[in-house]
Amino acid sequence: MTSMNDAVITDVTTTVLRQPDLPGIQDATIRHRESGRSSLFVHLKTNTGHEGLGSGITVSREIIERVLKPLLIGQDPLCIEKLWDDMFWRVRGFGRKGVAFCAISSVDIALWDLKAKLFGVPLYRLLGPFTDRVPIYGSGGWTSFSEEELVREQVGYVERGIPRVKMKVAKDFGRSEAEDVRRLAAVRKAVGDDVEIYVDANNGYYAKQAIGMARHLSDYDVKWFEEPVLADDIAGLAAIARAISIPVATGEHEYTRYGFKDLIASGAADIVQPDVGRVGGVSEWMKVAHLAAAFNLPVAPHAVQLVHLHLACCTPNLKVVEYLGTAEETDRIWYTEFPEQRDGWWSPFPDKPGLGLELSPEAVRKYAV
Repeated sequence: MTSMNDAVITDVTTTVLRQPDLPGIQDATIRHRESGRSSLFVHLKTNTGHEGLGSGITVSREIIERVLKPLLIGQDPLCIEKLWDDMFWRVRGFGRKGVAFCAISSVDIALWDLKAKLFGVPLYRLLGPFTDRVPIYGSGGWTSFSEEELVREQVGYVERGIPRVKMKVAKDFGRSEAEDVRRLAAVRKAVGDDVEIYVDANNGYYAKQAIGMARHLSDYDVKWFEEPVLADDIAGLAAIARAISIPVATGEHEYTRYGFKDLIASGAADIVQPDVGRVGGVSEWMKVAHLAAAFNLPVAPHAVQLVHLHLACCTPNLKVVEYLGTAEETDRIWYTEFPEQRDGWWSPFPDKPGLGLELSPEAVRKYAV
């Protein structure tokens, strides 16, 4: 019988699933709302019969299959740091940020899922847990919602026992300031004073505009102001962070520990928001969380909630985990099962190795592209 110490990667394949009927979403800077939802899944197969599962964005499929796969075949899947370094330097000329790094992230997630399966433990147990349950917030509040739809969604999270919610502002690329305030006021009135509200501008304001808007946000006890300006405007983020009392949350569009080093050292983030699907996978996400801890800053990961659930359990400086209603909709289609949140707290499956996720054969049959 082949032992895990003899494991070798024998194949790398991908699956793309698309559900064409779910409604599209829109925030401050998404210009065109498209219907349907898609996801990419990476399968790392080994001679031991174990298989690692990663997830990501569909446009990275060709990079995974044509650029990264040849580096991985025949390699020891336990040597994740070496494999990450090989992938990093392979895309050096075209992938310091963006799609190529999303591809690396998807493969790295699959490597860690595989490693935990080889050891027969949940991923959070392999990484070394700080806790086995984490707080979540209900996330959505899309600018494409009417005010009535917005309130209904946000109240819906509270009715499920989640005492924290997030909504979008900077509607129409920041050109609807009065409407932003009205919508926030409606949500605050509907959820009451005991629920935490976070707002996300999705890069939609300018720095001076965001500073002015923060005065209005303070009237409704907003607990963080996310991505108030373009993610690359680190100087603008730092100026906002210095000028307002609401914590600035940012980082979902940053890549690698090097990008976060510049972001944090510039004083541009009060709450650090790495995205495991962009930053470089589990390997780089954990490094960023440790970097944030070195600056005494909390971490609140962006999206990719079924992976972040495990990483968050290993992060002493965690603030809260994003729980997107749109992701929950597709996760219920893509996977056979996943752990359910209870009253705003969430725990991984304690007895399923790896991420504890399995693609639904029915979903693959029905929605594979």
